[in-house]
Amino acid sequence: QAQFVESGGGLVQPGGSLRLSCVASTGLFWTYHMAWYRRAPGKQRDLVARISAGGQSTNYEDSVTGRFTISRDNAKNTVYLQMHILKPDDTAVYYCNFFPYGSTWGQGTQVIVSS
Repeated sequence: QAQFVESGGGLVQPGGSLRLSCVASTGLFWTYHMAWYRRAPGKQRDLVARISAGGQSTNYEDSVTGRFTISRDNAKNTVYLQMHILKPDDTAVYYCNFFPYGSTWGQGTQVIVSS
């Protein structure tokens, strides 16, 4: 079963930046589409961004378009989420997973955007 270890979250002021990383313990990582999801307090887990297996194609949820960038390094089994111009509404626990997601989730990494 795949395992995901997310890191890079923290407390940041509005307008700030963070870079999240996720290492996936799975074979054939380069064959999977990957995605970042987030769960804001009191809400369901939602898709934020996704990237194709080879990294050529990306898609973003409307509220993060132009501010977030998803990327991957298939040699390191790692997917990244670069976040700029963070807003309080971006406060959430961020998770990576396959796209579509599988049954196993990591612990996530907490992002808090607050002054």
